[in-house]
Amino acid sequence: MESLRTPQYLAEVVRTERRDQGMDQRTLALVANVSVRSVFRIENAQETVRLDTLLRVLQALGLELQVHHRGGR
Repeated sequence: MESLRTPQYLAEVVRTERRDQGMDQRTLALVANVSVRSVFRIENAQETVRLDTLLRVLQALGLELQVHHRGGR
């Protein structure tokens, strides 16, 4: 998987995974215990998303966010 470089890339990953799992935005919101508007914001790369909300959505999809040093450090 390509490394995360833009909010748009993260949005596409979330949208694709949700669709691959056969969920609509409402279902994902229910599973993640977040608002439908939050799912919409994440999938549209809007800046007004709380980190805890993003992490709940990722967890509901079976995804995780990893942070690594650049350049092999």
